[in-house]
Amino acid sequence: MLTLDKIYHARYVLKPVIRQTDVIHSLNINPDSEIYLKTENLQITGSFKVRGAYYKISQLSDEEKAKGVIACSAGNHAQGVALASSRAGIKSVICLPDGAPISKVEATKSYGAEVCLVNGVYDDAYAEALRQRDEYGYTFIHPFDDENVIAGQGTIGLELLEQLPDIEAVIAPIGGGGLISGLAFAIKSLDPNIKVYGVQASGAPSMFNSVRDHHIECLDSVSTIADGIAVKEPGENTFKIISEYVDDIVTVSDDEISAAILALMEQHKLVTEGAGAVPVAAAMFNKLPIKGKKTVCLLSGGNIDVTILSRVIKRGLLMTGRTYSMNIELIDKPGQLMDVSKIIAELGGNVISIHHERANEGSAVNGCYLRIVLETRNYEHIEEIKSALKSHGFKITNE
Repeated sequence: MLTLDKIYHARYVLKPVIRQTDVIHSLNINPDSEIYLKTENLQITGSFKVRGAYYKISQLSDEEKAKGVIACSAGNHAQGVALASSRAGIKSVICLPDGAPISKVEATKSYGAEVCLVNGVYDDAYAEALRQRDEYGYTFIHPFDDENVIAGQGTIGLELLEQLPDIEAVIAPIGGGGLISGLAFAIKSLDPNIKVYGVQASGAPSMFNSVRDHHIECLDSVSTIADGIAVKEPGENTFKIISEYVDDIVTVSDDEISAAILALMEQHKLVTEGAGAVPVAAAMFNKLPIKGKKTVCLLSGGNIDVTILSRVIKRGLLMTGRTYSMNIELIDKPGQLMDVSKIIAELGGNVISIHHERANEGSAVNGCYLRIVLETRNYEHIEEIKSALKSHGFKITNE
């Protein structure tokens, strides 16, 4: 049974191992709120997961340690288990979905674990880990549905209350629910007036659906750039704790997550993975009632795959009106391209790329099209440029 004493004990055990991560004030994430960022993306192993994994392994018996441990993970829990096992001098086997970012796979190996890649998503890796547990006698280290793991994650709540005693709301990501379960239990036990909100990716809303419908539901599939929270089915323990202690759960789209990742990089020089950015996405796009409140967004991890970072940034730029693609129908005569370029330049737009082609069948014989990609400031800037082009007689065809 989860207790506040257990969370305090976890903090004692973890004190020589983990960092007490900083809390940073953010002025621009949501100007209507007083936003702070809890930087667990700067935790050792790049994620909060090491807290729960280390505490769980520290509580194993000598017999259990002798047989070794096994875990399944999209990546961050894997690294926590690998590090904790290495520190304890015991064997660890980690089952990861084969789509896990290469950076997470290699990092897990670097901490001394034996990695087993499993075809599918997290839940498939989970099934394989249980099979190997039964076959080889390993102790299974659950990534979220375990009271010791939850207690380890709950130490973040104790830290927050010391770092910002007057906080009014905390926003945390939800995958299987271990992080927010420990966090909410610790915070609500000490100050029930603080609001605790959860955020899921709209492509993996397993806990959102389950809490809404008052029973655990399993998704047929999940699809999101936030691989760390792409969980098809919540845990029993986490579902119960979240149902009791979490005030509300919302979802955010991949485009909103991308915009949050970009904002954190530009404004705070912080790299977060998709799961780590969902609380910021919820705050940025006003998904929660935090106006005027002193609010903490928990950046749960920073282990983003660098191979997809450029794609995420591109989506973030599109989502926030920082880039815009337009098609313009023209009459094919000298000076048209110059006129378009002049209008855009005078309004401060920057042409990134341009493609000119003759009109297709069914269009005017002397017609042509310009496809332009612009660098812009925001949506208002885009509308300003479009209005100016229209006022000069140019027709934008992709509105």
